[in-house]
Amino acid sequence: MMEKLVIVWYYLLTKYRMGRTSRERLEQWQERRIQRHIQFVRSRSAFYKELWGELPDSDWRQFPIIEKSEMMEQFNRLNTVGVDREEAFALALQAEASRDFTPMIGSITIGMSSGTSGSRGLFLVSTKERMAWAGTVLAKVLPRSLFHHERIAFFLRADSNLYGSVGSRRLQFRFYDLLDPLTEQVDRLNRQQPTIIAAPPSLLRALAEAVESGRLEIRPHKILSVAEVLDPLDCERIEAAFGQKVHQIYQCTEGFLAVTCAHGTLHINEDIVAVEKQYLDESLSKFVPIITDFSRTTQPIVRYRLNDILTERAEPCPCGSPHMALERIEGRCDDLFYLEGLLEGELVPVFPDFISRAIISASAEVEEYRAVQHALDSVEISIRLKQERHGSTDPIQHSILESLNRLWASVNCNAPSVQFTELNRTLGIQKLRRVERRFSPHGRKGEILVGTASTFTGKEK
Repeated sequence: MMEKLVIVWYYLLTKYRMGRTSRERLEQWQERRIQRHIQFVRSRSAFYKELWGELPDSDWRQFPIIEKSEMMEQFNRLNTVGVDREEAFALALQAEASRDFTPMIGSITIGMSSGTSGSRGLFLVSTKERMAWAGTVLAKVLPRSLFHHERIAFFLRADSNLYGSVGSRRLQFRFYDLLDPLTEQVDRLNRQQPTIIAAPPSLLRALAEAVESGRLEIRPHKILSVAEVLDPLDCERIEAAFGQKVHQIYQCTEGFLAVTCAHGTLHINEDIVAVEKQYLDESLSKFVPIITDFSRTTQPIVRYRLNDILTERAEPCPCGSPHMALERIEGRCDDLFYLEGLLEGELVPVFPDFISRAIISASAEVEEYRAVQHALDSVEISIRLKQERHGSTDPIQHSILESLNRLWASVNCNAPSVQFTELNRTLGIQKLRRVERRFSPHGRKGEILVGTASTFTGKEK
């Protein structure tokens, strides 16, 4: 009972704390909270105390930036509750194998990231942090009051005590394992009749197709996209099938970072996390976020650089929120294409959304796509069309190739060879990436490696 009261407290706190405050007042409040947080972390984390040295708390923006590899390497000295990395990994791997995600180390929930960047990360959450997370998420996500009855269907690679905190008599929370067959998931959804669905867009797309075929008969009043980048083509199909806007949650191992408002705009949760922008291209408002989560003390996240590419929204959101607004989440820095520039030895980075737009705009018949760069001069484009063509697909492929060639020319690079293949979609544990780079340009003269601590040349703001 006490836990539920704590969740309600955080729900009300999140809902009404900032009100219609100004950007200036938000930043002042945030600064006070961060400096108080820094004092606590410095006193409890041996890693951060050593890393920050004699720098004063007020100069926290000058503290060294850390990344995932350093956080995992220094895990034992970084966390403030004495959890051992090997013990935590063993417990998390056992949970993955057994699909029983309830075991904890004492009162600490252990979670593990999916490892799409090549290495898996751990996250630790205390009981208090679980309650705070639950209250915050409910305040930002629920379409109606906390006291309305909701049936929530949550699709993820792995369950967690963190997500289970949300359940109550009024909130029926049901975990759907992404490893289960789609037919079973459709049957369970028909029985549950959820009012809210949260799932990766690849799974939402499959559910949209099940709705269109009549196999899935549900009418949720909120759809939430999680865990993967929401592609415009997928978004359009999902919205058409369910007859409503697709909302997004931007959450990763490092925190609950952003959520869409009623207008569908993604806003950074600046009441719990501060974001510094390290620009990849300031003229295009594209940046890598450096985050400081001042709501978490068990595994402190202070000046931590993510591997994501975000695009800041140019126009203010009609909702009036002072929180930073995003135009879109593009994907990972690792999925920037690198192509040979027109100048000898030059490498040119091409943003994932440029690739997406070139393919989508080429033909209205493209239903789904994937673009994979296998080498500096080799790109594979896989497509599925809206309806099966009895004639040749050559005209559509030609249109896509022309669109891509215009893109290559606009960024002053040599055109790579492009191979077209049929798209085969497999649902399951692996995250869908519409644009993916599968080689490393490391070591070539003139390269621009984005998102690495040693070579990043972006401007911070």
